[in-house]
Amino acid sequence: MKKIVIIGGGVAGLAAGIYARLCGMDAEIYEKNAIPGGECIGWRRKGFVIDNCIHWLTGTKKGTELNDVWKEVGALLDDTEYAPLNSFFTSWHGDKKATLWVDLDRTRRELTELSPEDKEEIDKFIDYVEYSKKCVMPAAKPLDMFGFMDYINYGKEMGEFVNVMKELGNLSLKEYSKRFKSPLIRKMLCDYLPGDYTAYSLLVSYATIADGNGSIPVGGSLELSLRMEKRFKDLGGRIFYNKPAQKLNIEKKKVVSMLLEDGTTVTGDVFICTTDTVVLFKKLIDEKYMPKLYKKAYESSKEYPATSGFQVAFAADKKFNPGETVFIDIEPLKVGAGTFDRMYVKVYGYDDTFVNGDRQVIQTNIFQSDADYEWWKSLTKEEYNRAKEELAEAVRTRIEAAFPETVGTMEYLDAWTPLTYERYCNAYHGSYMSFMTTPGSKTIRVKGYIKGIKNLCFAGQWSSQPGGLPVAVTNGKFAIQRMFSRKEFEERINDQRRAEGREAERDTYDSIAAVCGKRVS
Repeated sequence: MKKIVIIGGGVAGLAAGIYARLCGMDAEIYEKNAIPGGECIGWRRKGFVIDNCIHWLTGTKKGTELNDVWKEVGALLDDTEYAPLNSFFTSWHGDKKATLWVDLDRTRRELTELSPEDKEEIDKFIDYVEYSKKCVMPAAKPLDMFGFMDYINYGKEMGEFVNVMKELGNLSLKEYSKRFKSPLIRKMLCDYLPGDYTAYSLLVSYATIADGNGSIPVGGSLELSLRMEKRFKDLGGRIFYNKPAQKLNIEKKKVVSMLLEDGTTVTGDVFICTTDTVVLFKKLIDEKYMPKLYKKAYESSKEYPATSGFQVAFAADKKFNPGETVFIDIEPLKVGAGTFDRMYVKVYGYDDTFVNGDRQVIQTNIFQSDADYEWWKSLTKEEYNRAKEELAEAVRTRIEAAFPETVGTMEYLDAWTPLTYERYCNAYHGSYMSFMTTPGSKTIRVKGYIKGIKNLCFAGQWSSQPGGLPVAVTNGKFAIQRMFSRKEFEERINDQRRAEGREAERDTYDSIAAVCGKRVS
């Protein structure tokens, strides 16, 4: 039985550990922090829970391959509840607003009423979103394990989305928005994702939610990660916290051991690194092993930008409800190296996890680029803390200006920056996802094998653009799946499912017997 050593206890690391155990292998996870989840976490401040990650979770629709994976790893359960949301987001500009509803017909109707002169483009937009529902990422197995018929069937399933890619694949959101005459619709199209993103990125995101495949699990990000941790432990896996890796020792083209920062040495048969690739190739092993595509990406931030944010959380009156996610005009605010005149407010009252009495959490996130990261990095500790405080107060005044009913009612909870992600998650330039998908750049999608090292691979969101939770969980699975033939992998998983089924039957029988025994006595 092979021993798998996994570096990183985020979603990818937990998924790799779970599938290793499902396949009968010994598995250990080493995590630098005190809790699981990586960037899929939350924390408490002043009696409130702050959520860091899930704005929606792709793969919540039953019957999809990704949903099967989320259930296999324990992230979603049969009784998991979802937040009752009916829209993606709302954009306000001046005295007008536009909402991307889950109901596409409602969106079409309201946008057309808002801007009749854009009817033709609005109809196309809604059609594109409908077609984008077919853009479903493979989760049963990686593309490199596809056979000829798999590719044929996958192409058929993509349907009209292929035409969306042909028309919009080389357009940015900023360029796409210029097709519309309405200033509000133009702003709306560049609100949720940065304007430099590929146009289809927003369409696919919206389609996921409109298709019922992008719900929000009640309990938020940390609870999802804790469910995965429980699944891993229940399968007999071992996870070690506060154990950051320092170096991988390589001899004769194999990793022979891992040195932890506390001086402990860990041995294993196979090593899987789920950290950011910059940590693997610039800290744990020699940079000479870095694939050329990654070297190019790290050297060309214009072509492969990283995305982060300056975020602030407040406690507000539970009655405050302008919409779950609302983008507003603001007095220009300089954050990092850039100046912004738009900002969103996300209201968390839809989930009791983020409610305390008659108060709820509200948050905002101002996009931060590589240049913004460099600005934050240039500050002294005193300058950094002062900048956070001043910007948090500036954000408060802008929320109050947009929503006068909040004046004097908001309590500051916390603020975090790209450096927070760097410090806590070793995130490259504070990025909470992988490289941004921009028009014209070569897409990064790799297997994770490392040329010159036989028993080391990397997995996680940095294996495929644009990253995110679905990429993380599937790449964690794929790292284990590639160790077997398709038939053997399925047999091992099915054997474990049958064993778990028998165990569940025994538990049910024991429960019934116990109840019957009490009644007899």
